[in-house]
Parts: sequence; structure tokens; C-alpha cells
Amino acid sequence: MAKLGKRTRAAREAFAGKENLTIEDAVALIKSNANAKFDETVEIAVNLGVDPRHADQMVRGVVGLPSGTGKDVRVAVFARGAKADEATAAGADIVGAEDLMETIQGGTIDFDRCIATPDMMPIVGRLGKVLGPRNLMPNPRVGTVTMDVAEAVKNAKGGEVQFKAEKAGVVHAGVGKVSFDQDKLVDNIRAFIGAVARAKPTGAKGTYMKKIALSSTMGPGVTVDVAEATAE
Repeated sequence: MAKLGKRTRAAREAFAGKENLTIEDAVALIKSNANAKFDETVEIAVNLGVDPRHADQMVRGVVGLPSGTGKDVRVAVFARGAKADEATAAGADIVGAEDLMETIQGGTIDFDRCIATPDMMPIVGRLGKVLGPRNLMPNPRVGTVTMDVAEAVKNAKGGEVQFKAEKAGVVHAGVGKVSFDQDKLVDNIRAFIGAVARAKPTGAKGTYMKKIALSSTMGPGVTVDVAEATAE
């Protein structure tokens, strides 16, 4: 078994016995113990009482984080003509149609968000097996299949985060950087939790939010008091 480094051991000792904290206390603990040489991402994982294999229990949505993600989001847009020009002007990193499809089919996926105009979906649909597992497939429910490509690109670049429940019913996302002020991280976390709460599916039974955990990229996780985090 690999030995823990001094920083890792110290962080775990600092987190020992700390659970069901307020969001404020959890963020303070994470920030004070983030010692990596890079600006770590603050990550959230929400364990939900759903089974995403059933259509009426799928949790999916999008939320604009008040203080952004701190990440440079690379955006690809499937569009032609004037809409392709709009996407480029709005700051899209990659714009194309069949050529973009062929690039992706060739194994190159150099983007974090994929947007498409409705007329492009027959082409994009051929990429379902490639983009779907990476949660990159454009979807009208989260605003990535739209004629307003400029607004979609702007939102993606400005801190919009998509979320989708995985097979085990867990939703996770990056909600900022440890370098963010504590208040900004807290606001982002509360916005994300609120969006997941509003996305509760009709088929969910029993306890919806079972556990919420926060961590930094290289740090241990700490659980948050669900009742406090979801209180209006």
C-alpha cells in the first residue's frame, strides 16, 4: 500500500470526525486544507434516492452558477450558415457540421460542451454512442439544442453547469475553485443544490436527497447537513 504524503495525512486528520457540516463550515475546511500546487476545483456529489434506469426517475438539468466555475469551457457548435457565424462571433471554439462529425468519429473530442441547432440533430444523432456516455450530447431540455446559439455559447462560457444522475443515482459537478472567496463558493453550491432539488422527478419515492459531499480535487470529502443545505 502506498504511503500517504504528509499533506494528505494532515488533511485527512483535519477532516476526521467532521461530517454533516453547514456548507459554510465545509467550504472553510476544504479551503484551509487545499495544498496542491494548482488551483483545485471544489467538487460536489449528491447521492439521490432515484434509479435513473427508470425514465420517471431520471434527474437532469442545468444551472447557472452565480460566480462561474473558474474553468475555461471549450464549446463546440453544430451549425451552418448564419448560425455558424453567430456561434463563432459568440466565442465558440469549434464550429462545423459534417466535418465536425467526422472529427469526432475519428476520436478527437476537444471540447467540454456541445451545442446544436435543431436541423443539425440528424447529424449529431449519429454520434450518440460517442457523446452520450460523456454527457456531451446536445439536448433541448438543457438548452443545448437551440436556434439561439449565441446565447447558448454565452451561457456555457459564463458558468452554466449541466448535471445528470449516473447509474448509482449520484449527481456530481465542479462548483468553483478553492481560490474563490468563501461566499462565492457557498453561493455556487447553494445554487447547484437548489437546481437539483427542483429537478426532482415524478417517480422519486422516499428520501430524495440522501447525502451531499464536498471535496477539492486532491482532498478528502466532507459531508454536508442535507436539511440545512436544502432549507429555503
